[in-house]
Amino acid sequence: MAFRFQGVDFIAFDSLLSPSELLVRTSTRSYIEDNLIPIIEQCNRDGRFPRELVPSMGEQGFFGATLDGYGCAGINNVEYGLMTQELERGDSGIRSFVSVQSALVMYPIYSFGSDEQKSYWLPKMATGEKLGCFGLTEPDFGSNPGGMRTRARKDGDDYILNGEKMWITSGSIADVAVIWAKLEEPGVPPEQWRVRGFLIETDRPGFSAHDVHGKWSLRASVTSGLSMQDVRIPAANLLPKSDGLKSPLMCLSQARYGISWGAIGAAMACYDCALQYAKERIQFHGKPIASHQLIQEKLTWMVTEITKAQLLALQVGRLKDQGKAAFQHISMAKKNNVWMALECARLARDIMGAAGIVDDHPIMRHMMNLESVKTYEGTDDIHTLIIGQSITGISAF
Repeated sequence: MAFRFQGVDFIAFDSLLSPSELLVRTSTRSYIEDNLIPIIEQCNRDGRFPRELVPSMGEQGFFGATLDGYGCAGINNVEYGLMTQELERGDSGIRSFVSVQSALVMYPIYSFGSDEQKSYWLPKMATGEKLGCFGLTEPDFGSNPGGMRTRARKDGDDYILNGEKMWITSGSIADVAVIWAKLEEPGVPPEQWRVRGFLIETDRPGFSAHDVHGKWSLRASVTSGLSMQDVRIPAANLLPKSDGLKSPLMCLSQARYGISWGAIGAAMACYDCALQYAKERIQFHGKPIASHQLIQEKLTWMVTEITKAQLLALQVGRLKDQGKAAFQHISMAKKNNVWMALECARLARDIMGAAGIVDDHPIMRHMMNLESVKTYEGTDDIHTLIIGQSITGISAF
């Protein structure tokens, strides 16, 4: 079953978008259809990240797209959301790669870096000449990043870093790692050491990365563990404006926002595939299965939830462009939309029967990817508690 994706718009959602927002979505959609869709299933089979696409992705302006200057596109947050929607409609791993490069590496350099750091790294990262990764999660600390064990120690004009990071997208292909570590302070109890951000060029002695193998999810994405053993970097590699755990959490809010749109893309892919299949699959008295009530009920649920997710993501994007989006708004969008996308994938697989489990269709790939998306950048449960604290004023952490 070969067809070109036409979009999902049940309530004239497109009428809420500006011409420039529609243009960004259209151009990204065309890029994904022409460049990623033809190869993604084989990449998923092989467990291979399609690195050959990086230069053209840079030419499209995908990297650091919301940043101003340094060769970045400078688009608004709704445009960026529509871009990530189409990227994840292609594959969650590809959207993850762009999210890390943009929200988790370029954004902290842009927001917390020195003029020298920004001038050197951002133009090269905008084109894809240089790639980055973000090291916050550790083998023993995921949802509680404040418990991190990675340490930085001042030594003359240098810093020396030691520690381990885990589940790091693009870790082994990165040229630079944004590493979050607790900075040792003489005379200050360890529990009061502040988290700071550091740029570590990945070819420095003592830095190593190993890839995670055997993944059933995000197979077209590079996932790594990082190790730092007495890695020495110059003091100029400290992100000077990083200040405490709030700095990496600000980066995560940027990434979570993109995920809230990306999940819609995965849901759209599953819904559209199931809809086309249901209209063509003939069963019982020569009729397509789309003529049966049970199938229509599933398709109706899917398109309704996709539509609600579109409106939620759009409102958060509009608030973000006005400087009014709070982290709990982003948590709601991420939590709801990923849940919705997973349910769409499961319903699509149900509609398609056995055909839904083979990679002639994208259903199982999206379903497995979304299981990871549900967990990373804040688990579903953690986002529940963030929203709960916001509405009650009581922390349940």
